[in-house]
Amino acid sequence: MFFESNSADETFAFGKKLGEAAKPGDIICLDGDLGVGKTVFTQGFAAGLNIDDYVNSPTFTIVKEYEGRLPLYHFDVYRIGDPSEMEEIGYEDYFYGKGVTIIEWPELILDIIPEEAHWIRIKKDLDKGFDYRRIEY
Repeated sequence: MFFESNSADETFAFGKKLGEAAKPGDIICLDGDLGVGKTVFTQGFAAGLNIDDYVNSPTFTIVKEYEGRLPLYHFDVYRIGDPSEMEEIGYEDYFYGKGVTIIEWPELILDIIPEEAHWIRIKKDLDKGFDYRRIEY
């Protein structure tokens, strides 16, 4: 299935809709190139969890935690050199906890991604416009 977005607002709204439906233990693998809208999607997802905090990419901290209807654990593993580094962070407590986990750049830690994880891929298509995104889920 897929959703076509023509603006950051539409990407945010789609993320919010999915956040409203999220359940404890959900793991979302958010795949897409740099600048494609992963953080905008995550901001919407957080809004769907009734999170009021400003959500931004945890590039240098690897993970940020937010409290809402469910806790949100937002990972950006772009700087992870080896999946074993995730053990130092205690990733299992997040992945198998009571909240929802969103992982940006999940392809870098494929070995530890649970089979039941949901994959969302965001792609640009400049032929359809600068702001166009195809969100596959």
